[in-house]
Amino acid sequence: MSEEQDDSSKTEEPTGKKLEEAHKQGQYVVSREVNTWLSVLAIMIVLVYVAPYVFKGLGDRLSYYIAEADQLQLDRGGIGLIMTRVLRDVVVLVWLPLLILLLFGMSGTILQSGFHVTWTLLEPKFSKISPLTGIKRLLSPIPQAIELAKAVVKLVVVTVIAYLVLKPVFVSVEATIGLEMWPLLEEMRKLALALFIGVLLVMAAVAAGDFAYQYMQHYKKLRMTKQEIKDEHKQSEGDPMVKGRLRGLRMEKARKRMMASVPKADVVVTNPTHYAVALQYDPTTMQAPVVLAMGIDQIALNIRKIAEEHKIPIVRNPPLARALYDTAEIDREIPADHYKAVAEVISYVFKLKGRRMG
Repeated sequence: MSEEQDDSSKTEEPTGKKLEEAHKQGQYVVSREVNTWLSVLAIMIVLVYVAPYVFKGLGDRLSYYIAEADQLQLDRGGIGLIMTRVLRDVVVLVWLPLLILLLFGMSGTILQSGFHVTWTLLEPKFSKISPLTGIKRLLSPIPQAIELAKAVVKLVVVTVIAYLVLKPVFVSVEATIGLEMWPLLEEMRKLALALFIGVLLVMAAVAAGDFAYQYMQHYKKLRMTKQEIKDEHKQSEGDPMVKGRLRGLRMEKARKRMMASVPKADVVVTNPTHYAVALQYDPTTMQAPVVLAMGIDQIALNIRKIAEEHKIPIVRNPPLARALYDTAEIDREIPADHYKAVAEVISYVFKLKGRRMG
């Protein structure tokens, strides 16, 4: 019951991360019917098109040994040489059919899911050898019913096609009695080709339907609940509460560093109560004054307190304080638009301290 509830709650399509994790586990859309169709196609190509040439080649090579039997050396060395040549001839003739079967057998999965190497499938898992898992799979009604239905449909269709193709042959079987071996093989090749074409056409429809079904089942199995979507988003983007906490810590550290630099200021420009901007200017090393710290309300109050503790001049200039707060950046030179106004303030402060602007 809980499994049904879990399945019903999985209403969201799988995310890209979910699909990627499934791919890492070797879970792809793969239809066995497509693999079967390709295997039958490979068998047809081998039997109908390649096998006649293989048999002809074998016949030609064996006929040589039969025709020249009286000239062959049948001692121990001669027999060994004959067997080596026969084996070489067989290998030369059968390598192409074997290669076709191998390539078609491997291409089914590659064409459906692409070429992937997944080592996780080789990892030992108890569930793979567990008798209970196997029994549950066997007793699962829907998948087994679908597989049984496919097997019955294929068997019935293949039987009907074989009957329709072979029926004319059974009627006129006496016409083939007088044929020689090669014409007879040619007739059998044509018959096999017709039979294979009929079977392949039907199996193509079955494979297409099974692939569509496997595709839907695959994505249905990977569906996610809304909570899983949220959890995945938190993992990838980060928990908003944690991110907010980290952002607050970074701001607090930056504020402490800013306050630690206030004692190096030459002047603090204020609003006088809501804004405060601490400026430093060294004529020998700086082209323009630099903003060491700035803030409003409580931060502005703290800047003024530190300035008072270190006997830093505090100049009241509301327009300049607000303008610097809106346009300037900490640890950067003031904007050129405020050079004149700030120069007047710095000049005033330097006169108080007996220093020169330079």
